[in-house]
Amino acid sequence: MTYELFLALALFAFVSSITPGPNNLMLMASGANFGFRRTIPHMLGVALGFVFMVVLVGAGLVQIFDAIPLTYTLLKICSVVYLLYLAWKIANAGPAQASGATGTPMTFLQAAAFQWVNPKAWAMALTAITAYTPDQTLWAIFLVGAVFGAINLPSVGSWTILGQQMARFLTNPRRLTQFNWLMAGLLVASLYPVIWPQ
Repeated sequence: MTYELFLALALFAFVSSITPGPNNLMLMASGANFGFRRTIPHMLGVALGFVFMVVLVGAGLVQIFDAIPLTYTLLKICSVVYLLYLAWKIANAGPAQASGATGTPMTFLQAAAFQWVNPKAWAMALTAITAYTPDQTLWAIFLVGAVFGAINLPSVGSWTILGQQMARFLTNPRRLTQFNWLMAGLLVASLYPVIWPQ
């Protein structure tokens, strides 16, 4: 991989990791509801789960989807259903200290598994492998994964910190409920490109 291609990959990893998407919206909501420390497993699951996904996609998993086109449709249906379920959980989450709060932070394994039904993660992984590994060698695939791992964790962490900082203004139960419904609505809105592709 040339130096120019490496810089382009790093820029792509940063822009795609820091911009709003299902992972970042859920991490901001988790930071607001549960704090930074309790959201760490969620953040690690996103970062490491995505690296694992990139490596498997680069190693040939995408060829299965190309060989069996129905798998794309099934993946889209699973993505939509699961994101709607997560939006419902966010909308009904309460502060960690509130009695009767129904929400809990996402675990490491849940966050890692979520990458496989996250439309933005699929778009990022496919673009990274096709655009930044022209020779498709195992070394290049691992390098793409490593770059994303190094850039993704601080990026998603910044969304968690943003949510945690917002918690100061969400001490009122009504404001917290409104925030959670807004985050849930934005998560549902992120499905627009999946349901109505251009």
